[in-house]
Amino acid sequence: MMLRVPVGMAMGLVGVTGYGFIVGLEPALKMVGQTTMRTVTDQGFAVIPMFMLMGALVSVSGVSRELFRAANAFMGHLRGGLGVATVLACGGFAAICGSSVATAATFSKVAYPEMRRYNYPKSFATGVIAAGGTLGIIIPPSTVLAVYAILTQQDIGKLFMAGVVPGLLAIGMYIGAIALIVWFRPGFLPAGPLASGRERLASLKDVWAPLALFFFVIGGLYGGLFTPSEAGGMGAVGAYLLGVLRGRLNLAQTKEALLEATRTSAAVFTVLIGALLFGYFLTITQTPQKVTEFLTSLGLDRYALLAIIMLMYLLLGCLMDAMAMIILTVPIIYPLILQLGFDPIWFGVIIVMTVELGLIHPPVGMNVFVIKSVVKDVTFTQIFRGVLPFIGIDLLRLLILIAFPAIALWLPARMG
Repeated sequence: MMLRVPVGMAMGLVGVTGYGFIVGLEPALKMVGQTTMRTVTDQGFAVIPMFMLMGALVSVSGVSRELFRAANAFMGHLRGGLGVATVLACGGFAAICGSSVATAATFSKVAYPEMRRYNYPKSFATGVIAAGGTLGIIIPPSTVLAVYAILTQQDIGKLFMAGVVPGLLAIGMYIGAIALIVWFRPGFLPAGPLASGRERLASLKDVWAPLALFFFVIGGLYGGLFTPSEAGGMGAVGAYLLGVLRGRLNLAQTKEALLEATRTSAAVFTVLIGALLFGYFLTITQTPQKVTEFLTSLGLDRYALLAIIMLMYLLLGCLMDAMAMIILTVPIIYPLILQLGFDPIWFGVIIVMTVELGLIHPPVGMNVFVIKSVVKDVTFTQIFRGVLPFIGIDLLRLLILIAFPAIALWLPARMG
């Protein structure tokens, strides 16, 4: 990976070479064919391309602008109101997109110009977009949560439900952070013009479609009406129909969405197949068991071991993206988590939130790089300065979730 070999290829090459060295070359090569075919034809894995397609259709049909316009109409007149509007719109967009990088890139184009128009500081404007972008990884449907569920053989629907309340908590705490900035530095953030009642009503008429789509998909999952893969399919069809019926999707945009979903799904499946091949190598060498034995022999408290694992994810966040981190490490860490007595659904949420922090913390943050590539007139230092208060809020939210696991487990326990 340090030689810039793509993550999926790196894991696959090491997995096959190691397996071939121990078991034999012929079984290793057979394993490649069988694993690849089984992965791309497994109906359970269909959840990934379906939700990718749903997110791509929503992105090209301009939903992000509608969400931001509505949030701005209600919040823009307050000091820091455009920042609050950005967080709310990011949360809404994340709920039907599922990608942090896509959320950050989209709102760099949608929200940043508006905030600069009303003289918001560059550091705050980019910082709030970077933080809001991370909501895409936790609010369902989240591709990273789906992959974690596949790797650990957990219920995808329950993991999606487990992300709802922590996701809402994240939105609330980010808004709280903006309120504190306004409180301590009254002149730092400006206020925008007050929208009239007619403008507010007009902004709401475009928001019903994404909200309806989200509640349709998540409501169907929660009520047991369809499986996660079926929910993805229904969501993709729903996003397409809503886009066409509202005149927001033409043939060229549909083609663009299909190509984007195909490219992203192919990248995810490449990493997933590589991880599975690497996993077979780990299994025959008993690496997870040895790691578990070593860490438990240290005699540390289970929460101390959890802290070590989370610190490892924060450091890895400087080197690779969220999907690669989850796929590379979960097969090794998961047996230890079970032995320590932690709930696997709760741990999925905790680890995804820790990985989410890696997207924005210095010295390298994927969302920060994405924003810098879109917004040319800011420096990395300015973005990191703007995102620091939100990093503090993320750490506090992690501590709350560790102290009160019921926040993540309450909804999954009530699924039909």
